[in-house]
Amino acid sequence: MRIQELDYLKCVLIMLMVAFHLVYIGDGHPYAKQVVYTFHMPAFLLISGYLMNVAKPWKAFLRTIFWFFVPYVVMESGYTVMASVLPIREHIDQLTMQVFFEKLLLRPLGPYWYLHTLILCGLTYYGMFSLPRLSLITRYVFLGIVFALYARLHLVELSYSYYMLAGIVIRHSGLSFLQVFRPSWLSVVAFSMLAAFPQNLHAYAPGGVLMVYLAMSILLAVFPFVKGRCRDVMLFLGRNTLPLFLFSPIFTILCKPLVPYLQFDPTDLLFLVISLAFCLSGSVAIAWLMDRLHVSPFFFGTAKSLR
Repeated sequence: MRIQELDYLKCVLIMLMVAFHLVYIGDGHPYAKQVVYTFHMPAFLLISGYLMNVAKPWKAFLRTIFWFFVPYVVMESGYTVMASVLPIREHIDQLTMQVFFEKLLLRPLGPYWYLHTLILCGLTYYGMFSLPRLSLITRYVFLGIVFALYARLHLVELSYSYYMLAGIVIRHSGLSFLQVFRPSWLSVVAFSMLAAFPQNLHAYAPGGVLMVYLAMSILLAVFPFVKGRCRDVMLFLGRNTLPLFLFSPIFTILCKPLVPYLQFDPTDLLFLVISLAFCLSGSVAIAWLMDRLHVSPFFFGTAKSLR
């Protein structure tokens, strides 16, 4: 059974990701970007760790991982090639086969590092929980050590992998996600106070860890007030964060020509709303077209990519 609150949280987090991948928004509002980056991907990985199910046969689990790997390879390959052509911040001056495979297998470019982390840490999680006669605490400690080793090898970001570990711990704690993360309007005050100090704006800082919790507490407090068509749309987007995550970078690049036409708005809200709607609807359209053309089974491993 799906948990509506988790779909809602995933929707908000993916919209924040898309919004601040718009260069015009990110550059124009650097402090807001820093605040959002403190919690949005950590929260996403925490939820991913919580939702990942290792209580299944290894063939079924590897099939799940494989259908993360296929779109990852396609999209990261395309992003790496385009980084050698387009004048982006992660521009590659000389793309060789060595550089290509290094980016693909070890140190991905762009937003697709999330899938790389999910695959690597997910396989480790399954392997660790497949070992017999180990206590839960021992499994957690070993996972933490292996994740730290991955970080030492620059394969993952340590703080992000530990947020995934936190989700794993919650899943096996006997508590539901909504028992751990409680809605509270008081969280707005605490979050604002922490966000006012730049030293807290890091996912690994103690204040940043608390901001991750408080952000989800605030969003859960808002959820009962999201009703009707708005709730339906948000839950739909939350169920389909994978295609949104995969395809939105295509549309964030295409939004750049809109900037000169919308600069009359000093708040940048008009650009944000139009661009966000364009990126989300465009990503859904690609997934819908892949379903209609029967491409989804070869890309996502399912007959329909949209749920």
